[in-house]
This record gives sequence, structure tokens and C-alpha cells, in this order.
Amino acid sequence: MITIALYNFKGGVGKTTSAVNLAYLASQEGERTLLWDFDPQGSASYFCQVNTKIRGGAKKIIGGKNDILEAIKETNYRNLDVLPADFSIRNMDIILDDTKKSKKKLKSITDQFSKKYDFTFIDCPPGLSLLTEHIFHTADYFIVPIIPSTLSIRTYHQVLDYFKKNDLDTKSILPFFSMVDIRKSMHKDLMISGFKEEDNLLKTIIKYSSDIEKMGMELSPLPAFAPNSKSAVAYKTLWKEIKKKIK
Repeated sequence: MITIALYNFKGGVGKTTSAVNLAYLASQEGERTLLWDFDPQGSASYFCQVNTKIRGGAKKIIGGKNDILEAIKETNYRNLDVLPADFSIRNMDIILDDTKKSKKKLKSITDQFSKKYDFTFIDCPPGLSLLTEHIFHTADYFIVPIIPSTLSIRTYHQVLDYFKKNDLDTKSILPFFSMVDIRKSMHKDLMISGFKEEDNLLKTIIKYSSDIEKMGMELSPLPAFAPNSKSAVAYKTLWKEIKKKIK
């Protein structure tokens, strides 16, 4: 099983929509796919029409084998399951700290269902916390959406610095430009400099689009309700590029 985390220090960069769309695309290729929603808002679960209330809350997630398997929900899409988030996820740092385990506690949990799935996509909460530190030691790859703005690019470099300082593999970080507005000269200029300076930067860009915003109305991954839209095609291209990198 390959575990892919969608992460950024900063919120509002297209992390959740990307997690949902990439997980959906993987599942429709026949890959057994789990979308693990770790954002307290539960937006990824909501987009997939999965109840965000977990009986037992966050404690159930780090419980025994049967607990976590029982929490996994099927979606309306073949090969795509969701491990939903609820508001109790906000207490995950406290729960993880109480376990007094190493940063590999979360890794031991994912190992429990590694034979059931080919891919696990983790929708991470923004910011840096004990939970995200556990995710850093769990995921194989980190897809980082970046808006072509000064602050967003700065947060990407903060992620890189954190990985370097903690002896984590920076080559596992795969950033891409998200929510791009090509009408803005600043977006164009920052993308040009980014492609010149960042070796790991994926070539596919995801433009700002009203079609992506409609995911909240349709309660569905974009390629499911608008497969021929420009944004859906862009996500398909992005997924192909990611597959080449991870294989």
C-alpha cells in the first residue's frame, strides 16, 4: 500500500478538493483506495456523502484493529472507501500524547489495513501539530498544493525546512501550483520562477475554477459529475504525473 498525504501549513490552498479528486481517480482505475479524512471540518467526508460522526470519536481511530476497520465507510463509488473525520479529531494531539508512543503510532495503525488497500490518501489538517508529525512518519509521499503567492510559497519552504531539520526525505514532497489565476501577473511570474528553482515541483497546474467550487453543491468528486471539464482533465493529468513520480 502506498500512503499519500495532502498537506500544507496553510489552509485554503485546495488541499481537500485535491485529496478527494485524486483518491477518486485512483479508485476508478481499479485501485482499492481509502480516503482518510483527518481535518476536523470533515470536508473530504462531506464531499463523499459520508457521515462525519464516528461512534467513539477520535479515540476509536487509535484503538484496536477492529475499531478502525469498523470506522471505515463505503462510498457510492467503486473501490473508494472513507475513514471519516468528526469534530473530535481536534483532540487527536492530546490522545496521541497520552499514548506515550513514538511518532510511528499512526504508522502501526495504517499497517492494519495495508493489505486491504492499494492507496491511502490522507487529507491532513493545516498547521503543524503532534498529529501532523505522526503523519510525516506515516505517509510515503506528500502532495503539497501551493497558490502562486508569496505567503503560500513561503509555507512550502517551511515544510521543506521542517523535513530537513528532522531528517525526513524531502524528495517525498511533491508540490504543485493550485488555485492559479492566469489573469494575475504575479501568479504567472511566481510560477515561472518556481519552475526554474524547485526540482520537485510538478508540472501540472490546477487553475481556479467554479467547477471545483461546485463539488460542495454536487457532493461529489469533480471527475464524477463533470469528467470533461478543464479542471477534471487537469486533475487527471496531475494524477498521471504523480504516478510516474511514486513508481
